[in-house]
Amino acid sequence: MSESSTAVVTPPGDAAAQHPNPHHARRWLILVMIGLAQLMVVLDATVVNIALPSAQQDLGFSNDARQWVVTAYALAFGSLLLLGGRLADLFGRKRAFLVGLAGFAIVSAIGGAATSIEMLLVARAAQGVFGALLAPAALSLLTTTFTDPKERGKAFGVFGAIGGGGAAIGLLLGGVLTEYLDWRWSMYVNIVFAVIAFAGSAVLLKNSEIDGPRPKLDIPGTITASAGLFALVYGFANAERDSWAAISVWGFLAAGVVLLVAFVAIQQRAEHPLLPLRVLLDRDRGGSYLAMFLLAIGMFSIFLFLTFYIQLNLGFTPVQSGVAFLPMVATLMISATSATAVLLPKFGAKPLVSLGMLIAGLGLFWLSAIDTTSTYASGVLFPLMIMGVGIGLAMAPAMSVATFGVETHDAGVASAAVNTAQQVGGSIGTALLSTLAGNAATSFLVGKTPSPQLAAEAAVHSYTTAFVWGGWIFVAGAVICGLLLRSGAPAKAASSDAPVAVHM
Repeated sequence: MSESSTAVVTPPGDAAAQHPNPHHARRWLILVMIGLAQLMVVLDATVVNIALPSAQQDLGFSNDARQWVVTAYALAFGSLLLLGGRLADLFGRKRAFLVGLAGFAIVSAIGGAATSIEMLLVARAAQGVFGALLAPAALSLLTTTFTDPKERGKAFGVFGAIGGGGAAIGLLLGGVLTEYLDWRWSMYVNIVFAVIAFAGSAVLLKNSEIDGPRPKLDIPGTITASAGLFALVYGFANAERDSWAAISVWGFLAAGVVLLVAFVAIQQRAEHPLLPLRVLLDRDRGGSYLAMFLLAIGMFSIFLFLTFYIQLNLGFTPVQSGVAFLPMVATLMISATSATAVLLPKFGAKPLVSLGMLIAGLGLFWLSAIDTTSTYASGVLFPLMIMGVGIGLAMAPAMSVATFGVETHDAGVASAAVNTAQQVGGSIGTALLSTLAGNAATSFLVGKTPSPQLAAEAAVHSYTTAFVWGGWIFVAGAVICGLLLRSGAPAKAASSDAPVAVHM
């Protein structure tokens, strides 16, 4: 990979000599490899969900264990992202990217061949570990490869579209693989993505080495950050099953907050901090991280509860459910690529993020009007398309600005902070919206005679309650991010204050 502040000696006439970034000539092919890796990581969050019932029947594990197939990945991924980002900065993003791809493929093969729930859980946790190395390396490679503002907008539009639409594509792919092949292919499919991306990246990417002494890894910061994020994600995961008053919930949440406060204090004094506070305290980056965090909470209500409604109330099969989300994916991709390639250079992120979140909130409010008599065409299709427009308009610019202008030696950890915001937001969304939906269903049934029709109405009421709350979260995000983000188009490109030498 190739962020360099020193000249690269090349023969006269070589195109690379005319550009300080040796990735420049091959940047669009590199985008394809990065996109494949990002798609694999995003898909893995949902493709396995559809396959879980079949895996449970095949391996014979309990419903409680089923939750851990999802949680094991989330815990490892969420708690190790900052470490993965800093390792990419210290040892080279090409190395981190290739190790992440190879490791993800190997443990996916182990998961697909699982003969017991224990083997599957270990594989899922290991996927989270390698994903935590791979995801920030991919985003930081994108940041340092595309430095021209116009091209950067196009690249981040594609990357943001993959990030926003990948989860929905995962639902479709998981349904197709489970229905027509076997649940194990929801794991094996990662090997295909990883092999292609690894082969291409090994040829296309160049690594970077920092000249002079290598900065030391911040061990106290690593321990407090990883343990704090683990406690937060674990606490919110327990909230799906246990009461908020249970020590397994509030105890871990409190421990997470204390550890993260300690982490911030350590970062202020550390010689080589894991997450330099200068990365977070920039208004644009801070606002972008918050936008990604809130978008993850709101998007959760779409994918989780709308999937329930489409399958349980409308009677769609898993494959049909995946197809039902494709209109949202289409509008999201169009919106994301247009926002970053055309609108961001002219207007900046502030109006795009705020307007996008307002539009997405409007779509959720519209979707909350569904009832037991609604159809996909009358109640779901158009709100879903509106949400795609809004999420694409907000997510892609936020992701671009979150890493814009960051020093190249901080690009990995800045990218990791984006992924961390999404992961923690998704965990909070899971717990918070599931609790609100469950309480709404319980309140709806109080004092009424049980019947199948009443149960269906209670379920739909719980979904619409989650949609309304998700909509208000988007609205609040539009206001807060609008106050935080600076007006105007981004004015500076990523820089480097540490000399690097480029190697294959």
